[in-house]
Amino acid sequence: MIDKQVDSAAQAVADIPDGATILIGGFGEAGSPIELVHALIDQGAKHLTVVNNNTGSGQVGLAALIRNGQVAKMICSFPRTANSTVFGDLYRNRQIELELVPQGTLAERIRAGGAGIPAFYTATGVGTPLAEDKEVRSFNQRDYVLEHGLVADFALIKAKSADRYGNLIFNKTARNFAPIMAMAAAVTCVQTETLLAAGEIDPESVVTPGIFIDRIVTVSDPVHESHLVNTRQTYP
Repeated sequence: MIDKQVDSAAQAVADIPDGATILIGGFGEAGSPIELVHALIDQGAKHLTVVNNNTGSGQVGLAALIRNGQVAKMICSFPRTANSTVFGDLYRNRQIELELVPQGTLAERIRAGGAGIPAFYTATGVGTPLAEDKEVRSFNQRDYVLEHGLVADFALIKAKSADRYGNLIFNKTARNFAPIMAMAAAVTCVQTETLLAAGEIDPESVVTPGIFIDRIVTVSDPVHESHLVNTRQTYP
């Protein structure tokens, strides 16, 4: 079996090219791979399409990636949250694109992409602006809109524990989109708080098996987005 450890977050994201589509885990702060995102800022890839639940908070993490001019398009459910300080102005000035997707639909699009399902029908969004220019069909006298599966070049996710083969467990709800994002990306990079020896994870407890993981970096003391935001820190 392959040892998937890399030495640093910088090494994990080193080959992400300009124009890549990237799935970034996290529901707000919970499960957000801050160190991997900051390494991507340092790496400098531009014209990125990023898929996330929101557009980041404060001036760190995903918000900092956007502020640094590296994101051309966001695909998300909540572009404006309490601590959104970056995305709104850029969007109003037409400096970044937005594809707004209901949260359940976003999760299912990622899951479908990872499962090899190219598209599916859902009642969510029918009769709203979100259904404009999309195919609508009727099943059992109810309308459904066609949505396409989402796949990406890379995924950046955060785990509580991993072994060197890439088997992952998460910290409760911090798992959020991470398991399906790992399935939907060509290359999945993981930052883990704890690296365990092979066999230390009970197979019945594995949430994401190593077959979906390509790179693992240990970040034993990850920063907390809320602390960075509350203390008005910025990156870089």
